[in-house]
This record gives sequence, structure tokens and C-alpha cells, in this order.
Amino acid sequence: MAPLLQSSQPWVEKYRPKQVKDVAHQDEVVRVLTNTLETTNCPHMLFYGPPGTGKTTTALAIAHQLFGPELYKSRVLELNASDDRGINVVRTKIKDFAAVAVGSSHRQGGYPCPPYKIIILDEADSMTEDAQNALRRTMETYSKVTRFFFICNYISRIIEPLASRCAKFRFKPLSEDIMSSRILHISKEEGLNLDVEALSALSSISQGDLRRAITYLQSAARLFGSSISSKDLISVSGVIPQEVVEKLLIACKSGNFDLANKEVNNIVAEGYPVSQMLSQILEVIVEADDISDEQKARICKKLAEADKCLIDGADEYLQLLDVASNMMRALCNMPQEFPYES
Repeated sequence: MAPLLQSSQPWVEKYRPKQVKDVAHQDEVVRVLTNTLETTNCPHMLFYGPPGTGKTTTALAIAHQLFGPELYKSRVLELNASDDRGINVVRTKIKDFAAVAVGSSHRQGGYPCPPYKIIILDEADSMTEDAQNALRRTMETYSKVTRFFFICNYISRIIEPLASRCAKFRFKPLSEDIMSSRILHISKEEGLNLDVEALSALSSISQGDLRRAITYLQSAARLFGSSISSKDLISVSGVIPQEVVEKLLIACKSGNFDLANKEVNNIVAEGYPVSQMLSQILEVIVEADDISDEQKARICKKLAEADKCLIDGADEYLQLLDVASNMMRALCNMPQEFPYES
């Protein structure tokens, strides 16, 4: 039974760093937090930055290094704020846990075990404003016996009174070198064969998110075995093949609406997610040398509008057709609005 559980374990968890010093590429954060661990004088903390850069891993590592496996369950409360995000959670779960005092500080099994508890709020930017306001009082009342770790992607969605009570740590997107080094280590441990092209493709489609890269790698290994190509990785990632994006752009540059409409229909019929298509069009447009700054600005504005409409639940076909129409106008230097007869 044990080997089966081991084989089915997600590699994201299997290769998650267990200590703060092992977190990749966040040198400044690691240096400050290592000093904090030595003194055990831990403030409230706010970790923010892009997904998959080590925020949750760091918070869990601090808690494990402070309390060890014996006290961890009684001293640490983990909540995912995207699920538990209402004011009632603050008034019940969080307040009840924070209110209970802990025993005096004494080391156990080599762990410092300071005289406070830790509440880890993952995805804290999903919490309602009322819930965040309710937390202010809880933080002040129980600060002697409880420390809060807030983890979020967007610090702007954390209300200022909460953010000002925390030491802030920014996590940077991982560089391609760091990503490649970690992926190669995992590939070696799992007996995978990854060529240079596949490694480059994985770094590209993951966009600095190491968690996403490891998940794609494990999915490809399950489907295709130990030898993995760039094509295999692209197929499991949901990324749209580059030739599909190029075909749509060529159709738009031709100025032929029927041709562009045909490509839009093909994309929708193939089931490609239009939000992903918009992201890939953006990359191509921004990096293109044969498109003027004014044309890029017009297209990017329309891409942003379409992305917002899709989030609000708009029809994918109509939004992509609208984007294609506006790209055609911009690339063929047509007026922004078609003139109407009076």
C-alpha cells in the first residue's frame, strides 16, 4: 500500500521545500526570515506575489521549523480564504483558535516552540472587505498569543489597516534558469528524459510559476512515459499551438473578414479556451517588430476589454470575433469606427 500512495503523491507536495532556506530564488525573503527564525520573534506577515513562487511553501516551512511535527497541529491553523472568506469564519473559526492561550515557551525535540500560535490565511485577497475589517480587532486583541500569515497574489486587495499591521514580503517570478534547475532535479529523481527544447517549452508555458511547471511535468510523465517532448508538454498544458495563433493573425492582416471569421470558428470548434487565445495573441502582438506602437495600443485595448467581458460571462465566439475585427482594422489601418451614412 505504501508504494502505491507514494506513486500517486503529487510531485508539487513531494518536492515542496521543507525549510525556508531551500525556497528557490527569493534570496531577500529567505535572509530576513532565517534571522526571524533564529530569534523566534515573529511578527504578523504578508506574503504577496505571482502564483507558484513559494509563498505558501515559505509560510508552512516557518510553522514547521518553529513547532515541529508534534505541536504543529495544535499550534497552526491553515485556512484557504477563497473557501472560508466570510465574516462568520472570522467570528468563529479564527477567533476561537486565536483566543486560546498556549503554554510557556520551551524547546521540544530541537524545535524552538515559541509561546504563540500561527494562523495561515491562504488566498487572503479573496476575503470580503467585511471579513478583513473584522480581522483588525482580532489581530489586536490576540497579538500576544497569535500571529497571522496572510498569503495573496494581489496586495492591492488587502485593506490598508491589515497590510499596515504586517511585515510585507514580495515574492518575485522565478527566472528561467531557476525553473530549469528545479525541473531538471525532479526529472533526474523521477527518471525522466527531457531534452533542451522540452525544458525551454516548459519554462515558457509556465511563465515563472514553478507549481504549474511541476504539475505539467507530472501529467506528461503519466501520459507519455519517461521520454517527454515539447509537443507532449504543450498538449497537457492547454496552451494553444502557435500555428493556430499565427493563422488567425495572418487572416486579420489579410483584411478579409470571411477568412478571419473562418479561423475564429475553427478555434471555437476545436474547444480552445478563448481567454488563453487572448493571452497568446497579446504575447505575439507585443513582441512583433512589424507592428507600430499605435497599432499595438489599439489591439491591446481591445484584448483587455474582451478579457473583462469573458470574465463577466460573455459569449466566447462573439468576443473572439470582435477581437479579430478590431485587429483587422488596426493592422490594415482602417478607421477605428466604420462610418455610418446619415
